[in-house]
Amino acid sequence: MNFVRAKKHLGQHFLKDGDAALRITEGLTGHGGYKDVLEVGPGTGALTMHLLQRKDINLTCVELDGESVAHLRAKWPQLRVVQGDLLRMDLGQVAEGPLGVIGNFPYNISTQIIFKVLENRDRVPEVVGMFQKEVADRLCAGPGSRTYGITSVLAQMWYGVEHLFLVEPDAFIPPPKVRSAVIRMQRNARRFLPVEEKLLTSLVKAAFGQRRKTLHNALKSFPPLAAGVPDEFARKRAEELSGEDFLRLAQVCAQPGAAPSPVA
Repeated sequence: MNFVRAKKHLGQHFLKDGDAALRITEGLTGHGGYKDVLEVGPGTGALTMHLLQRKDINLTCVELDGESVAHLRAKWPQLRVVQGDLLRMDLGQVAEGPLGVIGNFPYNISTQIIFKVLENRDRVPEVVGMFQKEVADRLCAGPGSRTYGITSVLAQMWYGVEHLFLVEPDAFIPPPKVRSAVIRMQRNARRFLPVEEKLLTSLVKAAFGQRRKTLHNALKSFPPLAAGVPDEFARKRAEELSGEDFLRLAQVCAQPGAAPSPVA
């Protein structure tokens, strides 16, 4: 590990716990039939060494840090390592078919990684990743939870999200100041929305933007609901609505005055 120094500006915390690393890689189930796997931010290769032993996958790593790239290429010359920024990548250049994504994700861009996955949801059937515990809790949370929010709704619209296990700070070099958690996301059966996705996203953000208020008050300045929030939602707060509820409310936004149709 002396080849690579952790860089704070890249959010690097290298995993040193071998058991945790193995458990993370075992989280990949092949859901959706993928063979190609993209590891994000492999660093010194704690996950990579286990992934390379799996005969059921074809591994590609994407790493922004030049020192880490050099280390990985020297240690595993056969490994395909792409130096670059995942957030700017075209995932179609990694694999033509479905792609599993895994990583000890840099905490400073972990939410952006989730949105990158959501943009590529028809290409990425499964994600296994380590996040700051608070971020993982939000992704897994359901209606009624204090941690339920924008990312909960938007991620769960397309994926089943489950908590796998916790990882303590002393499992890393350097130790982060927060606890970490590993989650798994598996693509669900939904293939389309009954409303424009941009409208739904705007609605969810507006509703949670003033989460302490009832939707009657929180959405007063949301133009598509200028005529008012339907009675069934008006006295509720954003955290009380399920994803299906938000879809029904978005249908009202799209067709003011029309009753929302059942959501499949």
